[in-house]
Amino acid sequence: MSVGLIQTVLLILVIAFIVYMTAKLRVNAFLVLLLAALIYGILSFVFTGTPPLLDVKKDNQTITGVINLITGGFGSTLTSIGIVIVLGTILGYFLEKTGAAIVMAETILKIVGSYNAPLAMAIAGYIVSIPVFCDSGFVILQALNRSLAEASGISLAVMGTALSMGLYSTHCLVPPTPGPVAAAGNIGVDLGIVILLGLLASIPATIAGWLYAVKVGKNIWIDPGHGRTFKELKQSFGQLPSPFMSFLPIVLPLILIALNSIASFPSNPFGTGLWRQLFVFLGNPNIALLIGVFIASTLTKWEKQVFDGWIGEAIKTSAIILVITAAGGSLGSVLRASGVGNFLGTELAKFRMGLFLPFVIAAAIKTAQGSSTVSLITTSSILAPMLPSLGYTTTPQKALVVLAIGAGSMIVSHANDSYFWVVANFSDMDVGQAYKLQTAGSLVTGIGAMIGVLILSLIFG
Repeated sequence: MSVGLIQTVLLILVIAFIVYMTAKLRVNAFLVLLLAALIYGILSFVFTGTPPLLDVKKDNQTITGVINLITGGFGSTLTSIGIVIVLGTILGYFLEKTGAAIVMAETILKIVGSYNAPLAMAIAGYIVSIPVFCDSGFVILQALNRSLAEASGISLAVMGTALSMGLYSTHCLVPPTPGPVAAAGNIGVDLGIVILLGLLASIPATIAGWLYAVKVGKNIWIDPGHGRTFKELKQSFGQLPSPFMSFLPIVLPLILIALNSIASFPSNPFGTGLWRQLFVFLGNPNIALLIGVFIASTLTKWEKQVFDGWIGEAIKTSAIILVITAAGGSLGSVLRASGVGNFLGTELAKFRMGLFLPFVIAAAIKTAQGSSTVSLITTSSILAPMLPSLGYTTTPQKALVVLAIGAGSMIVSHANDSYFWVVANFSDMDVGQAYKLQTAGSLVTGIGAMIGVLILSLIFG
C-alpha cells in the first residue's frame, strides 16, 4: 500500500473520530480537533515515517515535528484571525445590546413594506447576521417577527422560517462571523474578497430560503398571538439609536475592508502613493473592525456595564471560538506536513468534482455533528493542503472554496444543532414542523448558496 493511500485511510479514520466524539459523545470540538491532530500525526509517523514526532535536521534544513506542527498551526491561526474574531464578536454584542439590530430590521421593513413581511424579515436576517450570531439574531428579532405575523395574519411558520434562513445565509458565508473567518484563515485567502463574494452568494441563498418559507410555511398554521410584543421589546432598550448609527458600525468596516482588497490589486487602481497606503491600512480587517467597535461603543454612552460586562461576555464567547479555530489550524498544519493533501488533491482532481468536493464534505460533517462553525473549520483544515493539486491557487478561487464550504455547512440543521431548537422554540414549532421547516429549509438555502457560488465561479473561477 502506498504512503498516500495509508495516509488517506488514516484521515478517514480521524474524520470519523471527530464526528463520533463531537456528535455522539458531545465532547468539546477544541479537545477533539487537538486530539485528532495528535493522533493523525503519531499514526502517520508510525506507518509512513512522516511527519517526524520531533524536529529533525536533514541536509541543513529542519523538518518540523508533530509537536511543533500542532503548536505552530495553533499559533499562526490565532495570529491571522484571532483579533478579527474577538472584535467581530464584540461588535455583534454592541449591536445586539443597544437595540441597533432591532432598528436595522425595522428600517428594512419600512423600505420593503409590511405587505412583504416575510421578505423584509429575510433581508433583515441577511444584514443582522453579518456581525451577530444567527441564534442571537433570531432571539433579538423574534418579537418583531411575531408582531408582524399577527398584524398581517401570516402564519408564524412562514415568518419564522424566512427570518431563520436569512440569518443562516450570511452566518455561514460572510465574515466577520467566526466560521467564515476561520475558514478563510485556514485556506489563506484575503478576507475582503471573501466578504465581497460572500455577500453576493448569500443573495440566492436568502431568496431560496424566503421562497421555501412562503411556499411550505403557508400550509402550516402557527398562531403568532402570544409572547413578548415588539412594543415591549423596544421599551426594554429605552432610547434606540438612529437608523444611520445602527447601520454605520457594520457597513463602514465592510466598505473599508473592500477598499483594502481593491487597493491591493496588482493593477494598483488607487496608485502606489498615500491613498493606497491609507486604504490598505484602514481596510486591514483588524483596524476596520476596531473602527466599527468604536462607533458601536458610542451607542452605549460608555456606561460602566458596557466595558465591564458586555465586552467581558463577548470575549468569553469569542474565546471558545478562538480555541476551536486554532485547534483546526493545528490539524491542518499536521495534514499539510504529512503530504496527504497533495496525494488526495491529485487523485480527487481526476473525478472533476470541482467546488462540489468542499460542499459535500462540509455538508457531511455538518449533518453528522450539528455545528456549522465546526464544519467550516474542520473542512477547511482538511482541504487546505489539497488546493494546489486541485487547481485552486488564485485568491478568487480560494475564496470560492471557502464559500462552497460555507454553503455545505448549512446542510442540514436538525436536532443536533442548537440553532434548530432556537428557531423551533421561539417560533412555537413542534419537532415535526421544525424538521419540515427548519431542516428542509436549510437544505434548500444551502443549495441556493451553492448555486450562487457556482455562478460566481463562472466569473471569477
